[in-house]
Amino acid sequence: MIRYALRCDHDHGFEAWFGTSAAYDDQVARGLVECPLCGSTGIKKQIMAPAVAGTRRSTSAPDTAKLQTMMMQAAREVRSHVERNFDYVGDTFAREARDIHEGRSEKREIYGEATPAEVRKLKDDGVPCAPLPPVPANPAKLN
Repeated sequence: MIRYALRCDHDHGFEAWFGTSAAYDDQVARGLVECPLCGSTGIKKQIMAPAVAGTRRSTSAPDTAKLQTMMMQAAREVRSHVERNFDYVGDTFAREARDIHEGRSEKREIYGEATPAEVRKLKDDGVPCAPLPPVPANPAKLN
């Protein structure tokens, strides 16, 4: 498979995969390749660096411990921000979120608890909501 960076005659950039270079040429000539943004079939290849598979294995493995630490810190910061700046409504979250969405309650940022069924119903009804990251374990207290 070959991945090409493409651009339409309206200057929209996108990528597409083809089995061979000849397959690309054939599909473009028959007008089968079109811009996903505007539908134009005036498509040209862009300059790309080839992806060449090497025989050496990378010696630098990702530092998963560092990545995990960063992710846990980000989760702590998100949760801390919400707790400092949003109104806590406890187990009335689903009702209050719906009331705010429907204009029956003052518009404000809230957080609280809801059952999985309540969350599904809110999402089905178009009420925006998202889970709050759990409280990550304190790294100083981990053994």
